[in-house]
Amino acid sequence: MSDSLSKVRTAAAAMLLIAAPAAARAEDGYRLWLRYDPIEAPLRQRYAAHATELVVHASGPIAKAAQSELERGLSGLLASPLPICREVDRDGAIVLERAPTANLGPEGFVIRTSRANGHVVTRISANSDRGLLYGAFALLRRIQTRQPLDRVAVRDRPAISLRMLDHWDNLDRTVERGYAGQSLWDWSSLPDRIGPRYADYARADASIGINGVVLNNVGADPRILAPEYLRKVAALARVFRPYGIHVYVSVRFSSPIDVGGLKTADPLDPAVRSWWRSKADEIYRLIPDFGGILVKANSEGEPGPWDYHRSQVDGANVMAAALRPHHGTVFWRAFVYSNTKEDRAKQAFDEFRPLDGKFASNVIVQAKNGPIDFQPREPFSPLFGRMPRTRMGLEVQVTREYLGGTDGILFLAPMWTEVLNADTCSPRCGTEVKSTIASMAGVANIGSDRDWTASNFNQANWYAFGRLAWDPSLTSRQIADEWTRMTWSEDPRAVNPIVAMMLGSREAVVDYMTPLGLAHQFQNDHHYGPAPWSCSFAQANWNPCDYNKADARGIGFDRTRTGSDAVDQYAPPIARAFASLDLIPDTYLLWFQHVPWTYKLRSGQTLWAALIDHYDRGVGEIETNRRQWQMLRPFIDPQRFAAVSTDLNRQVLEARWWRDASIAYWQSLSKLPLPPGHIAPAHPLAWYQSIHFDTVPGFKVPRIDLRTLCMTGRKDPNCAD
Repeated sequence: MSDSLSKVRTAAAAMLLIAAPAAARAEDGYRLWLRYDPIEAPLRQRYAAHATELVVHASGPIAKAAQSELERGLSGLLASPLPICREVDRDGAIVLERAPTANLGPEGFVIRTSRANGHVVTRISANSDRGLLYGAFALLRRIQTRQPLDRVAVRDRPAISLRMLDHWDNLDRTVERGYAGQSLWDWSSLPDRIGPRYADYARADASIGINGVVLNNVGADPRILAPEYLRKVAALARVFRPYGIHVYVSVRFSSPIDVGGLKTADPLDPAVRSWWRSKADEIYRLIPDFGGILVKANSEGEPGPWDYHRSQVDGANVMAAALRPHHGTVFWRAFVYSNTKEDRAKQAFDEFRPLDGKFASNVIVQAKNGPIDFQPREPFSPLFGRMPRTRMGLEVQVTREYLGGTDGILFLAPMWTEVLNADTCSPRCGTEVKSTIASMAGVANIGSDRDWTASNFNQANWYAFGRLAWDPSLTSRQIADEWTRMTWSEDPRAVNPIVAMMLGSREAVVDYMTPLGLAHQFQNDHHYGPAPWSCSFAQANWNPCDYNKADARGIGFDRTRTGSDAVDQYAPPIARAFASLDLIPDTYLLWFQHVPWTYKLRSGQTLWAALIDHYDRGVGEIETNRRQWQMLRPFIDPQRFAAVSTDLNRQVLEARWWRDASIAYWQSLSKLPLPPGHIAPAHPLAWYQSIHFDTVPGFKVPRIDLRTLCMTGRKDPNCAD
């Protein structure tokens, strides 16, 4: 066969590979936002003029991954294979090159129009191969969202150096607060069997700038440090390495006993220190670029330094000393509380604030976004800004533990930007949370389900987490618009309503679950469904009733100086605002204040009337989303359209359930009539109190059936008689 004929047949085969999947592939959500389907013909010609060939002046595994992604993405988007050349020989070349780029660090990049060999080209330049990889994805995102390539000038670098996904995955493949099937990691088949899904996961992470993955649950199985499992971790590290991702593991504080055979895990014991050093050396021999460890200590029954009358600093620093020669990091969680009568919202601050400046330089104290536990809305944790001599990390929850699991639409970027942009007023006003953190971690919502997150719209939260960890200044609207265009459609008749649905979804969920600063009103064991009446746990701070303090006179948790005084953990200007009924935002009213049912808000409404309005507004927003989605049928493929329709049906029923159960309970205490124009709950309070789901999303059992929810609320056209 002649060389020219061979080239023709190779090009034809490539065209078939590009064209065939678009027609035959099921739209099951597997491709996430990396879809790379051919763009519309008129625009395709315009972009093709800026992507005539690919010239690569870099080598190594990560550079090869960047080249591969550009080949895959551009060939798909432009419906034509992209020639790979050694040197520029035509206009429109894309040049991928390692070159000095000032002030962009090891991960930043430049994309700019330039000239090479007399031709106009688009250069992707970076100081390192990781920067090239991020630049490659940024260029593809630019085309996917239909931004111009002529006279392009982009300089970008991450604002936060450590951008992590924390997987709460167990070694038996169950996932704590997981709603998307089993764990991605098939521990039983590792290290021998490496499926393609691992690399696809790494590609998705790299595309949004995630550079670290904690593989296992914070409630760690100590076996993760056994040689057998470290070899499995090393196998995953090899898959992730070409995508610039470092692996981390969660470890159990008592590992020197559990794995090492010692009689103690006392961090000040010389044998314990020696054991951690030897274990670190062993890990780094297997995984030279191992990122470090995550520790949950003295929280919810986990062992920790308290067991030996030691401080959190003692526990963290012994591990940090073991990792320091290898440049590893210890993430030490600030999620610490005990069974005391003290307000749970105060305990992390009380424990860690006195330790500021005492942690080793390679320790990051990782605090949740709020002072309790991933509630639909919380004020920012007072630790942010108040520990200036300690490296702090922000932990958010991408999975929806307290937010209905997987159903419907709930876009979490507004929740995260709310905390990232919060003013700590420490050391001075204007100091936002995002400027005080060294890392950002998201508790992953990813599992073995074909669509990764058990819901197409939950993919947006994975995407949004990565984009905000890279650039916390992005707005929720920017992120929603990007993701929608890359995932659903470029047609503005679809983009605009989808973005609007996403942007209003978080506030709607707050309204129908926990309005006006209420928190932790969920069924105790699995955090699914309303139970504001629940007081069954001996440990008060696990009871919903302890968080609402509702009685015949009023509702809300007094955290002013007449109550728990949690307000004084904040910088004085913030504390004064939260403590004052004249200054506190309505969104945090019942978090910090206990007020009568008839209390007048600044709007002139009574608290009682405002509560009912919020519940009804939340339900109404979700019902509007369901109607809006039906109008988008012409723009959405049938498979994903049907899946989202089912999710929205379930979310409407959940919203009504929350609304009716909550109002029925508050009304049983307040004895107040509903304001005019609001309908009564569908059932008496006792009916809602009798409901308990054993098969709830994420409770290691199958998702609940739509028909079960149909019993909780009034008639719905999607419920069978």
